[in-house]
Amino acid sequence: MKSIMGFNLHHVFLLFTVMITTVVGVEIGRTQQELDRVSKLPGQSFNVNFAHYSGYVTVNEKAERALFYWFFEAEEDPSSKPLVLWLNGGPGCSSIAYGVAEEIGPFHVQADAQTLYVNPYSWNKLANVLFLDSPVGVGFSYSNNSQDLLNNGDKRTAEDSLAFLLKWLERFPQYKGREFYISGESYAGHYVPQLAQAVVRYNNLSEDKSINLKGYMVGNALTDDYNDHLGVFQFMWSTGLISDQTYKLLNDVCDYQSFIHTSEECNKILDIASAELGNIDTYSIFTPSCTNRGNFSNKIMKKLRTGRVSEKYDPCTEDHSTVYFNLPEVQNALHVDPAVAPSKWKTCSDVVNENWKDTPRSVLDVYSELISAGLRIWMFSGDTDAVIPVTSTLYSIDALKLPTTSPWGAWYHNGQVGGWTQQYAGLTFVSVRGAGHEVPLHRPELALELAKAFLSGTPMPQLTELSDS
Repeated sequence: MKSIMGFNLHHVFLLFTVMITTVVGVEIGRTQQELDRVSKLPGQSFNVNFAHYSGYVTVNEKAERALFYWFFEAEEDPSSKPLVLWLNGGPGCSSIAYGVAEEIGPFHVQADAQTLYVNPYSWNKLANVLFLDSPVGVGFSYSNNSQDLLNNGDKRTAEDSLAFLLKWLERFPQYKGREFYISGESYAGHYVPQLAQAVVRYNNLSEDKSINLKGYMVGNALTDDYNDHLGVFQFMWSTGLISDQTYKLLNDVCDYQSFIHTSEECNKILDIASAELGNIDTYSIFTPSCTNRGNFSNKIMKKLRTGRVSEKYDPCTEDHSTVYFNLPEVQNALHVDPAVAPSKWKTCSDVVNENWKDTPRSVLDVYSELISAGLRIWMFSGDTDAVIPVTSTLYSIDALKLPTTSPWGAWYHNGQVGGWTQQYAGLTFVSVRGAGHEVPLHRPELALELAKAFLSGTPMPQLTELSDS
């Protein structure tokens, strides 16, 4: 090609093409962002002063795997607030069903399952909050390859979630480089650190620094099979849920086996423990259980034998979500594609749960790697949960052999003890008094205080601080 003023015309043409492609790409991204914007929801009788968006992000073009998200900008000045990703666990449970509809989202579903009400303790008071249904087969997330639903596991979940984040940030470029945190509970005790590890490794190998990960926080989190099991047995015995004899047999016969690999003999002792527990909600041992759901203690013992820890807190809160998110007008408002929508939306997918492939017995090695990477890492625990109890979390932290940097002590909210806390080199532990497995559901005000401290990187408030204010 000829040159003009020293420039090869071919190079000029390529440069012009790149510029046009970039501009068009940005415009397409903005268009899709606006297409994802949610207007008023069915059953919403109130106005809000923040924008929110929902839709799909394709994470694998070949298999047409797409993850569903719901994103809420901060109530005030979103451009100055961090970005938080929330994940529920299961594996197989929806972050929309739990994280949004009954925990930290700005809208919760009323008991009539037709209307919404404002959550005064929503975490979007502090941050821009992104909820993700992961992996495929969970909630509205889908794959056009039916075999994908039978081959989910920890490794692919982390890979797909990383792909989601990178593509979501292309759709919402205003959040590139924003301070970013990941949080979740229960089986997200695997998801959250594994995704954080994937992000750190990606950032180390790439010049792309759009994901500005600063830290993560997990609650009542499955962490290490040995310590989790040890803590469950001790908690059940120490709170008087099982007999001395059964506690001894669990320790002797089960020998602190993993959540996944239990012997037939151990299963028999777990059945005895289940009978002793009675019809209580092991996710929240001091609150009433939903009487139309069957025997919860039998369900939890089954979970302990299979390694599948559900998010299903009762009494009956998930029933409201099940009805509401199955309403066609609700799905339409959330931009759910009818062509790929599940025939019946469920809070948790049995297909995903029962066909889970890879799950390491421990993620403590991931913690060690990420502590060394300098991330802000917090673990919190509702102290009335018998599924992944406070004892399990403390045993797992102890296994990390971290030196303590501050003494164990109570933290306060409105002059009352909110729980207890301990700071270690590279990790902070916080218990939440009177909370069950889903801390923001049982103690929403305390959970908001917890999130505020975590995001600001400050210790939990002490009584002296409150007295001086």
